[in-house]
Amino acid sequence: MEYTIRAARPTDMKQVLSLIQELADFEKETDAVEVTEQDLVEHGFGDQKLFHCFVADTKNGIAGIALVYPRYSTWKGPAIHLEDLIVSERMRGSGLGTALLNEVVKYGASLGVKRICWEVLDWNEPAIEFYEKKGANVLRDWDVVQLDEKGIKNYMESLN
Repeated sequence: MEYTIRAARPTDMKQVLSLIQELADFEKETDAVEVTEQDLVEHGFGDQKLFHCFVADTKNGIAGIALVYPRYSTWKGPAIHLEDLIVSERMRGSGLGTALLNEVVKYGASLGVKRICWEVLDWNEPAIEFYEKKGANVLRDWDVVQLDEKGIKNYMESLN
């Protein structure tokens, strides 16, 4: 399968959103995606660019994405966070995941970051194996902590 890994364009966001939904379905969170195509365009290409996205472009359209954004480690310094590396189910095993991860690592190196970090679900053994084969450390003794929109609202109310 022929493909090109390139920086995403605003016109790609419809297909990017479709892959985001495919991931949500895979993770059994079908109704969790709230972001819209317009949000992605605004947040990725607007005045305050919040993320950088790479796409795997094939003759049949976009079959994979890697979306990253800047972070800062108080211990290490500049970092980037890989929010999602998604390869369409029909293209898994084709090398797209490796090509996208390669592009993320090259991008991070070009920025001079000290760390590239991301999360993986503990039941997604194929992804864990993929990342470990690439030399990533899967920190199984850390838990992800989040405040969702409702949690933020409740927290703010508790401050009053």
